[in-house]
Formats: sequence, structure tokens, C-alpha cells
Amino acid sequence: MGASGFVVSGEAYDRFMGRWAVALAPAFADAVGVRPTHRVLDVGCGPGALTGVLADRVGAERVRACDPSAPFAATCARRNPGVAVEVAAAESLPYDDGAFDVVLAQLVVHFVDDPAAAAAEITRVLRPGGTFAASVWDFARGMQMLRLFWDAALTVDGQAPDEARTMSFGEEGELSSLLQGAGFTDVREDTLRVASTYAGFDELWAGFLGGVGPAGTWCVSLPEDRREVLRRELRSRLGDPPGAFTLDAVARFAQGVTPG
Repeated sequence: MGASGFVVSGEAYDRFMGRWAVALAPAFADAVGVRPTHRVLDVGCGPGALTGVLADRVGAERVRACDPSAPFAATCARRNPGVAVEVAAAESLPYDDGAFDVVLAQLVVHFVDDPAAAAAEITRVLRPGGTFAASVWDFARGMQMLRLFWDAALTVDGQAPDEARTMSFGEEGELSSLLQGAGFTDVREDTLRVASTYAGFDELWAGFLGGVGPAGTWCVSLPEDRREVLRRELRSRLGDPPGAFTLDAVARFAQGVTPG
């Protein structure tokens, strides 16, 4: 998918997935063990949820970030003064060999056009003994917002592009295999759990109408009458909430060490 579905404003992303990225970022950084002495790269930074956490922990001058979406990169730079942010894809990183101690990719690798090439580039920019970690949602079981949406979508269109079927790396072992195939050692995989509370159904639905990512792109592509059927079906699957409600999510993450 690359950057398609993400050439939108950072605010549109915030309404859809940003709230989840913000919740995941500190847990991800904790799990990887980011320390104040690390030089860190945030690959596929989006509007900067993880970038901000990293800047707080190691200092903005020790963080670099990149994203193929120019609007996202601009938002990330604006929100994180002092962090050098580039418009760049994971397969072609504009950094020197061995420049970083840690490279993180949050909710990114399943959208990369060539994951093996991206892993090779990440290996190149890491110092020997450096750490790479990637996280993605468990689309099939663990990400309630997306699972509820795609289950509703499949009632509207049996061929709807359910991310559990169309995206890689959301199943157990897939991220580990990517890292091992790229030559990383001491690879481990685990899960992280987060939650987000919505003021009401309209807040949830508005996120999909921003056209962000596969779900939003598919939602806004529907004719108005079918989109209304989808809206009603999603609301029903949520139990017709009269007010605020909370959804849960599980992210899978794997990390490994470069040889040397």
C-alpha cells in the first residue's frame, strides 16, 4: 500500500488511528528498552506519536524520524521541535551506515511495499549490536475497532478488503520471521495491550470518514446508501452505545539485534 491512504492531514489521522498510536507508543518504547543514551530512528513516523515519546526520553537532538507521506512528516516536525524529520520510505533511508543504536517502526511494516528491502536498510543504518523493533496490530483478533469495522463491512460486501486477510505481519511469528530473515539475532516476539475511549459512536464513525488507511479509504469509496448501511451495521455490532465506550487492542511486536 505504501503511502496511499495516508496522504491526509495529521489531524485526520489523529481522529482515526492517532489516538491508538499515542496509547501504544510509550508501551512500545518501554518494551524495547529505549534509554537516554540511545540514538534513535522512528521509521514511518506518521504525525509523530512515537517520535514525541522518543524525544522526551532521549532528547530531540538524538531522534530522527521519516515517513513517505509529506503531510505526516510536516505534522511530525511541527509537533516535535528539534527532531530532524525527512520525507522518505523505509526502503530508502537517507541516513549514514551505523548511525543509530535503535530503530523503531510502529504500525508501519504491513504498509511497506518491500519489507525485506526495508529490513536491509534498517540493518544498514544500525550500528553493530543495535536494536530494531517493529509493532503491528493483531488484525484478526486483537484490534477491536478494525475487527468490528471489517466484520460490518463484510456484511455490506463479502469482498471487502479485510485487513486480517490482506495485510501481513499481524499473525504470531510473522514479524519474527521478517527479522530473522534479515539476519537479526536474539529475536523475540510479544504482545502489547492498549485501549481507547470514545465519547460516542459519532466520534468513532467520524474517524473512518477521514479516508485514512485501508478502512477509511474503503469506507469513503462506498456510495452514500451503502455507507449508511455500513454505519448502521457497525453501530449495531457495538451494541448501539448510548454514550461513551471503550475499545481494546492488541499489538504484536518483535525485536532483534544486528550482528557484530
